[in-house]
Amino acid sequence: MALPPPVKVRLTTLPVHACNYLPGRVATTRAFRVDRMAAPVYQKFMDAGFRRSGTIVYQPVCEGCSACVPIRVPVDRFTPSKSQRRAVKHNSDLSISESNPALTDEKLDLYRRYVTGWHGKDGTEAGDRASLEEFLYQSPVRTIEFCYRTPAGKLIGVGICDHCDQSLSSVYFYFDPAESKLSLGTFSAVHEIEWCRQAGVPYLYLGYWIAGCDTMQYKARFRPAEILQNDGIWRDLDEGLESIKSG
Repeated sequence: MALPPPVKVRLTTLPVHACNYLPGRVATTRAFRVDRMAAPVYQKFMDAGFRRSGTIVYQPVCEGCSACVPIRVPVDRFTPSKSQRRAVKHNSDLSISESNPALTDEKLDLYRRYVTGWHGKDGTEAGDRASLEEFLYQSPVRTIEFCYRTPAGKLIGVGICDHCDQSLSSVYFYFDPAESKLSLGTFSAVHEIEWCRQAGVPYLYLGYWIAGCDTMQYKARFRPAEILQNDGIWRDLDEGLESIKSG
């Protein structure tokens, strides 16, 4: 059962569609559009299981399924694994810049290569500039863009994150598929955790974790981790899984 929104908003239930994560299932989402939202309010929505895409704030409300579980990393307790330390070492020569999000031709080209080369979509599914602007570069909250470049200056990764006093929320990361051996997704998450540590931000939110979805399993490798349960309480991942099984 989905948690209620923390403040009164007019929610629209979107049409049922094929689930993007679990084969053979359908998904239902409820959402609302907002041009501006105060960080403390946005934090409350994330702590009620909502996420953001552009100016749309949404929450899964699938009948008979609660597989999409919000997951976060408590920064002060995080310890990188051997593979995560290896990813940091492999990318130690990259330069990382931080700025307000701004779509450029260079980023649009990288995103198109990511969508076609990593997700196997065709050129039309990659979308045009306006679609990417709406999807990633319009935001009702304070948003940060991290750009990852090689020593030669080539852009190979872009991370979009929302910043609240209590959290950094990883909205989306896209990268050059030709550089997949560098484990850039893992490296970017470790960098975001370290950014939180230096900024005094206690949590990195990683979006939804789905136990039966292979592409989501990496999120549970950042330990310790906490998941949001149906009673609105964040619990340690292992404790939460036991609660789900017993429930």
